[in-house]
Amino acid sequence: MRDGKQVRDEEFRRFMTGHWPRLMRTAFLLTGERHAAEDLAQSTMERVYAAWRRVGSADDPEAYVRRVMINTHARRHRRKLREFLASRDDSDLVDEVADIDDRMAQVDDRRALLEALGHLPARQREAVVLRYWADLTETQTAEAMGCSVGTVKSNAAKGITKLRALPVLGDAVLQRGRK
Repeated sequence: MRDGKQVRDEEFRRFMTGHWPRLMRTAFLLTGERHAAEDLAQSTMERVYAAWRRVGSADDPEAYVRRVMINTHARRHRRKLREFLASRDDSDLVDEVADIDDRMAQVDDRRALLEALGHLPARQREAVVLRYWADLTETQTAEAMGCSVGTVKSNAAKGITKLRALPVLGDAVLQRGRK
């Protein structure tokens, strides 16, 4: 007969296996780099494993894990993404993005999109990523970000407006439209 710890470990393993690709996709969009995304997703799962009894019994464990990821990211990545992008040679970034199975894989100029996301403040970036790439509802996004639905709407709208106004993204969209 299996004891409670073995049962919890098995539940955690099933959860992690089933949700890992989605967690990686969200982590990648939050961090902008594959290796940083792997670190973020692993750190998130470490925290979740330590609290699995609480997480597994939550009404929506996936929402709980997203919240842990957002909090972990906020603590670990206070440095602006644009500084990160400016400080490295990102010529291989397009190849790194192609390895991640997500909706961005359909975008022809992934580097332009990542660069544009890097221009957003952290809260706007989180709102845009969770709403439009992770495809969460406003309520789910608000829960993950720890704020009100109105704040999500405001940050997402401001973020989208700012993305539309950025020349780097506008040029990429125009070039795709001409092809």
